Amino acid sequence: MYPSNFESLIDLFEKLPGVGNKSAQRYAFALLEKDSETIDEIVETIKKVKNIRRCRICGFLSDEDECLFCKDTTRNRSQIMVVAYAQDVVAIEKTGSYKGVYHVLNGLVSSSKGVFPEDINIDSLLKRINEETKEVIIATSPTMDGEMTALYLDKILKDKGVLVTRLAHGLPMGSSLDYADDLTLIKAMDNRRKITDE
Repeated sequence: MYPSNFESLIDLFEKLPGVGNKSAQRYAFALLEKDSETIDEIVETIKKVKNIRRCRICGFLSDEDECLFCKDTTRNRSQIMVVAYAQDVVAIEKTGSYKGVYHVLNGLVSSSKGVFPEDINIDSLLKRINEETKEVIIATSPTMDGEMTALYLDKILKDKGVLVTRLAHGLPMGSSLDYADDLTLIKAMDNRRKITDE
């Protein structure tokens, strides 16, 4: 029905998560309204995405080997907050209440999806823990996979001589960190607790 190049653009937008055919068509029509300078800018920005990599230390997104949090010498390195995804770091940073460093797993343990501990960024977390590390804060979302991952991390960190805490459940079960409001995240961080009492 549409010209083939326009159909290809719609198909491309549909590959994005949460974008159905109607939304994809809206995006494509919106691009048609843009001047060629803006479209060139969009194309160049998308091309630059290929240069984004994972920080070699924590797994967060970066243009260089180390991300801005790992390079920041003012961060409290005695605390490591473990999150599932890069967008969780951004959600926590928006609160302004956490000054430690992060570790991004880039996934969650999920037997139903065939994701196992060796498939996510856990080994580098174990290598990071040293005499400077006092606390590891598990900040995975309170979903089934988030809980399973938290319990696994608690188990393997027991022998590391660090306090392992979990964000308090001011976060509703089944929700994602990046959808939580700032106050909920602040309360959850303030009320974090040990995962098990042993």
